[in-house]
This record gives sequence, structure tokens and C-alpha cells, in this order.
Amino acid sequence: MPDWLRLSIGTLTRLPVPAPRDTGRRTAGLAISAAPMIGLLMALVCGLPLLLPTEGPAGFVAAVLVIALLAWVTRALHLDGLADTADALGSGRSAPQALEIARKSDIGPFGVITLVLALLLQAGSLAACASRGDGYAALLVAVVTSRVALTWACARGVQAARSDGLGAAVAETVPRMVCVAWAIIAIVAAYAVLGVAGASSVVVAIVSAVIVIIIARRRLGGVTGDVLGAVIEASATCALVVLALWS
Repeated sequence: MPDWLRLSIGTLTRLPVPAPRDTGRRTAGLAISAAPMIGLLMALVCGLPLLLPTEGPAGFVAAVLVIALLAWVTRALHLDGLADTADALGSGRSAPQALEIARKSDIGPFGVITLVLALLLQAGSLAACASRGDGYAALLVAVVTSRVALTWACARGVQAARSDGLGAAVAETVPRMVCVAWAIIAIVAAYAVLGVAGASSVVVAIVSAVIVIIIARRRLGGVTGDVLGAVIEASATCALVVLALWS
């Protein structure tokens, strides 16, 4: 198994893989570039409960189960990043102080509120899609798109807020053309599966990710590992909400 694949699987999932021998920037760039493929495999497996009868309350139960499976397989790192980023940005402190707040292991009120609302929106939106019979497809689109958004957070020109940590290891490692290519692939694939609603959800999700990245650059000085998790969760949530509300 190549080092970039080991790094991608080991970073984005809890699956046990041998540690990569090389963790240089080229390997990191390839690992992040492969994130949408890893996301697709996760969604294909974790979304299986949505293939069961999902009418009425069963749809919400299936949606919650799928969200729980995704949290488990990712060690809930992205959700933790979302909460820490919310606490850092919500504190209103200077960049160094906000970064220290994000480093703390506890979760503050901004993080709790953001986490609860995000999970409710994800589960509710996924249940709404499942009630129409396209919950599985919606999950695939949302998860893959959120990993496409991750490539944008690691694109060339998006600097790291710290000199250490995951953000510093993967920041500016993905060529912009790779990000654009993945975005086009995601839009076309989503349109093929869910029509205009699918394509629109991808566009909205990527725009939301870019907004998070811009805010992080202005308030924190760049991206961190927590910001990367926030980008994933924010874009996935926006994609699911668009798909749920589209009639």
C-alpha cells in the first residue's frame, strides 16, 4: 500500500493501517487529494441502513444511525474540529488566544450549540431525504462533497494558522486544479444521481466551505486541523439541508 493511501486512510478513518514511512508534503497532498474517494467508500458502507424501509419514524432512526456510524468510523474528529472552531471563532479573542481556546480539550457553549444544531440538521435532513426514497444517494453526495471541500481547505494559497499540527502538515499541499477537478466531478455525479438538486447541493456546500476558510484566514490567520474538520461538517450539513428542502 502506498504511503499516501496509508496516510489518507489513517487520517480520515479509524481503520487500522500501517503507518506511512513518508509523511512529506507530496505524500500529504496525495493523501488529501484522495479524500473524496475515501469518503465515498465510507458513505457506501455507513449508509446501508438507509436501504431499509425508512417510512415514518424509521427514517429518522436510520438517519441517526448512519450519522453515528460516520462519527464512529472517523473517530468523531471532524465533529470535534467543528466544536473547537466554533468556540475559537465565537470567543471574539485575538488570533493567538482563539487558537489556544481551540487547543483545549473541553467544549464551550459555542461548540456545544454548533455541534447540536449541526447533528440535528444532518439527521433531520437525511431523514427527510430518506422519506422520499433518496436518502442513500443524498448521503453519498453529502459525504463525498464534504471531502471535496477538504481539498479546497488544503489548496495552494491557503496557509496554516500554526507551524505545527495537522493543519501545518497538509496546508497548501493540494494543487488548485485538483480542487477544481474534484468539484466538477462531484457536480456532474450529483446531477446524474439527483438532478439539479444534487448539483445545487454540491455548489452550496463548496461555497459554504470557502466561507469557513475565508473566516478562518481572517480570524485565525489560516487553517488548523480543527478548521479542516469544521469545513467537512459544515459542507456536509449544507449539502443535506439543500437536498432536504429541494422540492
